[in-house]
Amino acid sequence: MENPIKLKRVHHVEFWVGNARQAAYFYRKGFGFSQVAYSGLETGQRKRTSYAMSQGKANLLLTTPLTPDDEAAEHIRRHGDGVRDIAFEVDDADQAFAEAVRRGAKPVAEPHDEVDEHGAIRRAAVHTYGDTIHSLISCKGYDGPFMPGFMAAPIAADDCGILRIDHIVGNVEEGKMQYWADYYANVFGFHRYITFDDKDISTEYSALMSIVMSDDSHSVQFPINEPAPGRKRSQIDEYLEAYGGAGAQHVALRCNDALSTVSKLQRNGINFLRVPDSYYEALPMRIGEIEEPVEQLRRLGILVDRDEEGYLLQIFSNPVEDRPTVFFEIIQRKGCRGFGKGNFKALFESIELEQARRGNL
Repeated sequence: MENPIKLKRVHHVEFWVGNARQAAYFYRKGFGFSQVAYSGLETGQRKRTSYAMSQGKANLLLTTPLTPDDEAAEHIRRHGDGVRDIAFEVDDADQAFAEAVRRGAKPVAEPHDEVDEHGAIRRAAVHTYGDTIHSLISCKGYDGPFMPGFMAAPIAADDCGILRIDHIVGNVEEGKMQYWADYYANVFGFHRYITFDDKDISTEYSALMSIVMSDDSHSVQFPINEPAPGRKRSQIDEYLEAYGGAGAQHVALRCNDALSTVSKLQRNGINFLRVPDSYYEALPMRIGEIEEPVEQLRRLGILVDRDEEGYLLQIFSNPVEDRPTVFFEIIQRKGCRGFGKGNFKALFESIELEQARRGNL
């Protein structure tokens, strides 16, 4: 497959939040992300405060507006805390921006230099679903702690074994899934990797449909969900209402030892969805031989699925905001390139129980 904008990787995921200082503490103590850099009043930034967090190759940026008329303040008023920017590192930001716009992307920011004593980056941005954007960043030899305008502000955390971002899932309005799948194909050269319909992802009450778009190397993968008609409101309907439109539903973080990572996260106070014990009684027959003891998987609530290339372990947190919007997935891949199709029904039923508790089913 072609790579028309010469995309290298997800550089970082930026959350616009109501209190970045407290969010940084949460991600440090809860998820084991170390703080690496800071931008704010002390660095000459008068509009926003930001904390850069890192674990393995996964980078989060937490940003709060300092004035009520800032664009970020309106974003938080409408959506609550949520993902604003899924930023890509590219070979050449000017070429990437020009090619993306030529292919149909709506521009947000023209290419420009950001400079400090550590060097420069070149940066541009384009729109994607909802109020989410993709920054396009080329580093131009920059050797600072994060990006220009940031100072080193290291605070180490107890690493939980997270390696990188595996995928990021977007929820879009009914009828818009194909539009955004085509967008990623046309603009970024992604290909359709897997498609799930309402026969794959449904319960008695609700359903959704999903298309997984992937780059050529499978290093950047974006499942896109839309609600499907059901007897009651699906988790996607709940998200769209609570978030005020389309946006990033969850960020999947890859690890290489799910038992260890999930144990640490649970000790840190991170809460996860649970499926009934009957799921684990049927697991050996459905999955076959695996290395991990089923009893330990049951105790931690970790799910297992298999495809022709291997198996995966996965678990989903409860929403990490007060609105039932953004959550995280922990995933370990042991050959499997799938997304847990065999777990969808059990997972959906678990989510519906939480929706019912919130009065949103």
